[in-house]
Amino acid sequence: MDRRVLRLFWPRGRRASLRRGVQGGLGAALALALLVWWLVPSDGPSYPHRPVSFATGVANGVYEKYGMLLQGDLRTALPGVRVTLEHTEGSVDNIKRVASGRSDFTIAAADAVASYGGPGKSRLRAVARLYDDYMQLIVPRDSPVRSIRDLRGMTVGVGQADSGVSLITHRLFKAAGMDITKDVTAVPVGIDQAPAMLLGGRLDAFFWSGGLPTAAITAMATPVARIRLVQLGDLVAPLHAMGSEMAYYRQAAMPADAYPSVQDDKAVPTVAVPNLLITTDRADAGLVERLTRAVIDSRDAIGTVVHAAQLVDLRTAVFTDPLPLHQGAVRYYRSVKL
Repeated sequence: MDRRVLRLFWPRGRRASLRRGVQGGLGAALALALLVWWLVPSDGPSYPHRPVSFATGVANGVYEKYGMLLQGDLRTALPGVRVTLEHTEGSVDNIKRVASGRSDFTIAAADAVASYGGPGKSRLRAVARLYDDYMQLIVPRDSPVRSIRDLRGMTVGVGQADSGVSLITHRLFKAAGMDITKDVTAVPVGIDQAPAMLLGGRLDAFFWSGGLPTAAITAMATPVARIRLVQLGDLVAPLHAMGSEMAYYRQAAMPADAYPSVQDDKAVPTVAVPNLLITTDRADAGLVERLTRAVIDSRDAIGTVVHAAQLVDLRTAVFTDPLPLHQGAVRYYRSVKL
């Protein structure tokens, strides 16, 4: 505005008041900005805004349920990133997908990771150790089976071909001195089909490896279904004697309250193996750092639905043998002073 016009409409006193008002407003705005900066946390590291794929597992399994719940948290943790879930056969399939670049992230059991020798192995990285899988052998309540050796001559669900269940089951039979190809009729089905097949009489037993409790088995654990869990704890020592790759298996017990109506208030000895959240060194460090934070922060919320997720712990998340941590995960753990 022309100064002469300004003088005409705004006498000296009023112009001084205007300047003081503008300065006061700027000061208030600056103070407000500083307050917001102080109270609101930083958005965190930058990351590419592109779609991300997460390989989960078979329908009705713990991997699938965990992935579905984590997907919701990642919408908040990674604004602008569309996270898609992919159904798979399980750990072995998951590792192949991530190593080959077909999937960006996945969950896989540590024994399957250690056993993988295919293309892209050297590029695999860990984000976090999650929770342990428990090996579960399910039979009808009136079954004569009391150990894996009693399965001779029976029809048994052993997990899908590229699942962690199948990997462990084959090793358990070997540890028991049995030949899975000769001593039983092995049926390659997973938790999406095996329960109905057992209840329908088409299986005498089936194996499952998953967090506790697994919803599909909880659904079977009714007075009408009448199922029972068979101990596998006597196979831990023979497993360890089979070689260094068996070191990922540990002696464990399914707590009496895992499936209360099935276990008669008794713990069931078995074999457990840790699960890892994995990616490759191709994943952006900023994205991995944010994702790692989301995994740790979402533990309690996810754990109300997937109880195994309650065991995700900041203190143990960094123990990801046999894989090194991704650099983005390292940055997160350092930021929380681990």
